[in-house]
Amino acid sequence: MENVNWFESWFDTSYYHTLYKNRDNKEAERFISNLVDYIQLPPHSRVLDLACGKGRHSITLFTHGYEVLGVDLSPHSIDHAEYFSNEHLQFRVHDMREVIPGEQFDGVFNLFTSFGYFDSSDDNKKVLHAVHEMLNPQGILLIDFMNASKVIANLVREETKVVDGITFHITRNYDGQHIFKYIRFEAEGTEHNYMERVQALQSADFEFLLDTCGFDLIRTFGNFDLGSFDETTSDRLILLARKR
Repeated sequence: MENVNWFESWFDTSYYHTLYKNRDNKEAERFISNLVDYIQLPPHSRVLDLACGKGRHSITLFTHGYEVLGVDLSPHSIDHAEYFSNEHLQFRVHDMREVIPGEQFDGVFNLFTSFGYFDSSDDNKKVLHAVHEMLNPQGILLIDFMNASKVIANLVREETKVVDGITFHITRNYDGQHIFKYIRFEAEGTEHNYMERVQALQSADFEFLLDTCGFDLIRTFGNFDLGSFDETTSDRLILLARKR
């Protein structure tokens, strides 16, 4: 199922959330706690969780005293997240390439490889230009991405996962620009086929994008404990930037 908006069809299914149901919430909480300690945004700062999914990072940001808006393109995810909403924690369906009218933020968080889904690098710039416009002066942007170099070097070509009685057959490949994951399974008497495609963006690619779109890179981290980034060994590529 390959089309321009593959992420809309796959991310909005219940099967996507079944496959990834065992994501580590404690790890997410530790990561956010480390970020909060490092960034030192003032209490009650207004922050945006961009591509928030079901809101696990948004909820953690809220528990640290921020005013949080979580946005995602998936109505299914936002319906789930809204169960946790309150006066200071809100959720909304939104395309990350667009400016949210009437909203300004002190910080924007784009977490868990929620960047580089689009066909064109121009769309990456649209995302960053929108973020730049929504940030207050000297506002910060945090992008948490995979370390593409390590992923490519250690690409698992085929695997099978059984979750909630569904057998997911997963294959992966790299075409020189994108990392593809194909997911095939049978559920409710029907054969399903989905695809994930992420641009294999490297540190230098992000540095260029950030500079082009009006950001100064402050620091690059390589894991959720905010250790230094190493292209060969780091699990993550985490970039902290400030609006210029």
